Amino acid sequence: MLYELIPSISLRTIYSLITAFFILLALGPWVISRLQEKRIGQNVREEGVKAHLEKKGIPTMGGIMIVVSVFVATGFWGRPTSSVLLVLLTFLWMGFIGFLDDFLKTVRGKSAGLSARQKLGMQTGFSLIAALWIFDQSHIQKTLFVPGLNQSFELGYWYILLVVLTVVGSSNAVNLTDGLDGLASGVMFIVIGCMGIVAYLAGNAIYSRHLAIPHVLEGGELTIFCFAIVGACLGFLWFNAKPASVFMGDTGSLALGGSLGMVAVLVKAEIFLVIVGGIFVIEALSVMIQVGSYRLRGKRVFKMAPIHHHFELLGWPETKVVIRFWIVTLVLALLGMSLLGINGRFF
Repeated sequence: MLYELIPSISLRTIYSLITAFFILLALGPWVISRLQEKRIGQNVREEGVKAHLEKKGIPTMGGIMIVVSVFVATGFWGRPTSSVLLVLLTFLWMGFIGFLDDFLKTVRGKSAGLSARQKLGMQTGFSLIAALWIFDQSHIQKTLFVPGLNQSFELGYWYILLVVLTVVGSSNAVNLTDGLDGLASGVMFIVIGCMGIVAYLAGNAIYSRHLAIPHVLEGGELTIFCFAIVGACLGFLWFNAKPASVFMGDTGSLALGGSLGMVAVLVKAEIFLVIVGGIFVIEALSVMIQVGSYRLRGKRVFKMAPIHHHFELLGWPETKVVIRFWIVTLVLALLGMSLLGINGRFF
């Protein structure tokens, strides 16, 4: 196996990124043409942003390319530890839910696929089973780590709830962010790249001790998976940058978000994810605030939710919204990474 020939995690991480990138570039033209032949195109809500009506019919379900490239790259370069297998299983299951949703949208010719209850039930059911399995593993700490304070808090059985909320919440937050050309994939490669760095540091006994962060057995191997996603997202941006030739659909966004949440759980970085993935959090909160306000007061807080549409309706060009959200993510990434060294002796 390649992990035996090349034991260095750093080298295998680089090769995983490059492999995923080129697999996606190779798959792109063929998959896009097949989606066009099958007429698997984007359905746009009539009540949505009017400028998006021109996107109707653009191939969707392009997340299949992301799933394939990440799975192959991780399988090729990664060591099949229990943590890696769990993250891959999460990635595939959430991608399957997204595929069903996209497929039903295509068959029905509408912007609605699985119902919210069906989607949430399938996500929660899997996350609960995964949480119970994690809770039974003696080598995984059942704690909540707070970066900056560099303290861990025992949660007991509440840890199961934390796992479910992190995985389901992350999956849906990324899904809600996927609404503009290049937005979700651009934000995602920054966030998952930071998570990969945390996984690498947490998996190394020396680095984790210097940084005063939890040492995570098998954490280093998750770096391979994280940077496979970085490579896949960069490759996908090749086709998804405005004007997009293809959209990832729920197939890609649910897979990316769910696996991001699972990695955060396994490397004790749930709060770190909230900071670095602040754009995902804001997008999800904007929908919750909008729905809650309308139901309670009959009034909307934003012109439209998720919040990226609010800025569009304020007159921001789509490209400006996307790039500014990338910039905010980069700043949050720097903030999150800085917290790792506050009480440590590494930086």
